[in-house]
Amino acid sequence: MTLTVERGGRVVEQHTGRARPRRPRDPYALFLLPGVLAFCAVVVVPFLMNTGVSFTEWQGVGSPTWSGLANYRELLDDDEFWASFRHSLFMVVAMAAVPTAIGLVLAAALFDFVGKHFGSRTAAVLRACFYLPQVLPIAVAGIVWSWILAPEGGSLNELLKAAGLGSWQQDWLGDPDLALYSVMGVMVWVQIGFPLVVFMAGLQRVDPQLYEAAELDGAGWWRRFWHITLPQIRPETYVVLLWCTIAALKVFGAVYVLTKGGPGGATNVPSYFSFTTFFEKTQVGYGATISTVLTVIILVLALIGLKLQTRAEDAEDGVRT
Repeated sequence: MTLTVERGGRVVEQHTGRARPRRPRDPYALFLLPGVLAFCAVVVVPFLMNTGVSFTEWQGVGSPTWSGLANYRELLDDDEFWASFRHSLFMVVAMAAVPTAIGLVLAAALFDFVGKHFGSRTAAVLRACFYLPQVLPIAVAGIVWSWILAPEGGSLNELLKAAGLGSWQQDWLGDPDLALYSVMGVMVWVQIGFPLVVFMAGLQRVDPQLYEAAELDGAGWWRRFWHITLPQIRPETYVVLLWCTIAALKVFGAVYVLTKGGPGGATNVPSYFSFTTFFEKTQVGYGATISTVLTVIILVLALIGLKLQTRAEDAEDGVRT
């Protein structure tokens, strides 16, 4: 330790024998260690093991046989896999595109109209009602919807009959032409609460003076929504679209409970296709190949989404400066 002493107008430095204790340079890294270890144990190691199994022929018992890229070559020519992947694109529409659009409009309406005219408590209650399907276990929600969409005695068909629209009654989950759209409708109902909550949280940081100035200038609700709300919550929009797209690509529970991939594979998706291949057909190596390819697709889409979001934020910061 160095002491500075002033003697007779002169500054003299004196050194003591005690050294200053050194603080650790990166103390915060220690707090990340448990999360990193858990991530490696739960995500990285199982993924690497699954990838290794995808290069083998294995029935789940005995010793696996190395097959190299045979499973991946077979997957490229598998029409059932590509059909399930096309169904995933429909799920992206039902779980990402439609809920994001509806959730954005509902969030703006609750925040800008209901909150101002009926109070914030009413808006909070309505927000909780819309978010309720996200809280329900998908197994419970799927069973309830299977009762509603049942061809005989189902609530929807009975309602149509009571309304004099008996000719519109359908086997909603048993008709190959309708089953996928029925599952999509259920998933819109399930997913709509997540974008709503995220967008309402994003609207909290928007400067209220922007809305007040636009309203004084005579701008209606739609023009305020289009010119103020949408640009201000652009980061939240990127997050919602990316998160919901990933959820759509790996959807499993709803398909398992409602249709089990049927009828005739009309609602089969890659995650359920991998599950049936792995456990029911006991083609463990091929099922691991499907899940590995699906994981890589999700990772690539996530990286692309994050890159686009970063680029958009950098461009916005450049415009502001």
